[in-house]
Amino acid sequence: MALPQAMERGRHLPMADIRANRQAGDRTRLALLAIALLVAGSVLSMLFSVTTGASDASILDVISNMAGSETALSTRDRIIIFDIRLPRAILGFLIGASLAVSGTVMQGLFRNPLADPGLVGVSSGASLGAVTIIVLGSGLAAPLAALLGIYTLPAAAFAGGLVTTLLLYRIATRHGQTSVATMLLAGIALGALALALTGLLITMANDQQLRDLTFWSMGSLAGATWTKIAAAGPIILLSFTALPFMARGLNAITLGEAAAFHMGVPVQRLKNVAIVGVAAATGASVAVSGGIGFVGIVVPHMLRMAIGPDHRFLLPAAALLGGSLLIFADVLARTLVAPAELPIGIITAAVGGPFFLWILLRQRSRLAL
Repeated sequence: MALPQAMERGRHLPMADIRANRQAGDRTRLALLAIALLVAGSVLSMLFSVTTGASDASILDVISNMAGSETALSTRDRIIIFDIRLPRAILGFLIGASLAVSGTVMQGLFRNPLADPGLVGVSSGASLGAVTIIVLGSGLAAPLAALLGIYTLPAAAFAGGLVTTLLLYRIATRHGQTSVATMLLAGIALGALALALTGLLITMANDQQLRDLTFWSMGSLAGATWTKIAAAGPIILLSFTALPFMARGLNAITLGEAAAFHMGVPVQRLKNVAIVGVAAATGASVAVSGGIGFVGIVVPHMLRMAIGPDHRFLLPAAALLGGSLLIFADVLARTLVAPAELPIGIITAAVGGPFFLWILLRQRSRLAL
């Protein structure tokens, strides 16, 4: 009975929704063009990042050195670019892509525009897992740290994000329907609980751990290394491998879980993969960069307005745009107050906060908030 009811609802869609659906269907060429431009923009943002700062190496010098010319860069410049800036740019791109894609997946899964790992407590849960290892890594968590090595921090953050996501979904979803208001309130409550436990752990930290945690809690790429890329990168990239298989299901689930099931979508499997993928990508990102908010809500909305809601194009576009935007935010963070450095979370919050308020005001009548 659910499929006929969904079809019946489709016959009585308002004309505005019908026009919007037609327009979305006509945006394939635009979406492909946008993705091509975003690929080029991602390469340019990477080059811009590695050539911006105290070193006077130009983009042409960097490209020449990568092509095999040993004389294009001095020894000092090679160390700055390949040991400091390049890992920072790569890690920033991976983190921005993971946060943007996680936000896109959560908004599609929960069928509302306000879902974001940072806003609904997932990032706070991941932070709790990471802080637990940072503070207790040499004590109670020492056997786990010895077993997992460099993957200990991402694994702990993944566990914290996964538990938070599962709790959030169970609380906000009833009879197959997810309440936006319940999701937001539950996210605030779970985030507050995670922050309280994190604060308790911080009181147990020593001076060196406190200095690290203070800067890390506001989000930063200052400690980017090839080792951190090796720890977080495989987890983020493994999460991305599921994206091509999720796009069709996320498109169908916008009609409701019952309609998606009758269309042949394995809804429960889709939800399981989405929840685990979001937790893994967010957890790995938080473990190496701290809390960076609003990327997951700003990027999907910018892209939906530009290329439409089709997740086949939305997911790869979100990864490219999220990565590029976080690289530019990082460049601002390390140049605005040079030689000091701002936490990157301040930059993203300064841009994302007003954007989120605009979304909230735009959607409040439809969402009954």
